[in-house]
Amino acid sequence: MTKRQERRVRLLPARVVVYFVLGMALFSTESYHGVWASLVKGLSSRFTVPSTAALSQARSRLGAAPLEELFRRISGPVATRATVGAFWRGLRLTAWDGVHLEVADSDMNATAFGHIHGWRGRSVYPLVRMAALVECGTRSVLDAAFDAHATAEKTLAQRLLGSLCPGMLLLADRNFDGYELWGQARDTGAHLLWRAKGVRLLPLPDTAAGRLLPVFPAGPHPPQASGSRTPSPRRRVQSYRRHR
Repeated sequence: MTKRQERRVRLLPARVVVYFVLGMALFSTESYHGVWASLVKGLSSRFTVPSTAALSQARSRLGAAPLEELFRRISGPVATRATVGAFWRGLRLTAWDGVHLEVADSDMNATAFGHIHGWRGRSVYPLVRMAALVECGTRSVLDAAFDAHATAEKTLAQRLLGSLCPGMLLLADRNFDGYELWGQARDTGAHLLWRAKGVRLLPLPDTAAGRLLPVFPAGPHPPQASGSRTPSPRRRVQSYRRHR
């Protein structure tokens, strides 16, 4: 499907290289030869040990497409109703968050992903920012998005919206707090339970209806002068009831 099959018989055919790349994730502290040794352990000792250069070239020939296709085929929820911690009141518990990952220190990676620059200097390795959507009860990854380290988590989260659906309860930390992303996630039909930043004016009690009305600013607006009594524009985006 990804057209990465070898054209001639090699010591490292494409399917073996896929296993090798997966082994690199499982044995992340090992060298190339250490990963290879772990993969063939227990098999015939007549295996020819490929050189580091051969393994590197094999990875380049394989490319990212087969691994991406493999992820798309096997990713998704796996919990059943009997899985402990996977559901709450009939809703599948999911969460998304972001993280930085170090990649090889090459000019190509530095250009594509960039370094973090701080008061102590530049980061040693280029960094990729990843956002992932996971199933809480099993830690199964439902979807993931990658980009340069300077890409905002909210931007990456927008690429994960297609994996949300009704019947899910999505948890998120305060870095995802925002009117636009909240509305987009809500429109998928998923239920949302997000931590909000301390500056948010929520929730507002609606005592007549016995519920809480969380609100977000309705889009960007200029900052108010110190001591101003003019309220910020608000928009109600959801209502919910507290469960005892």
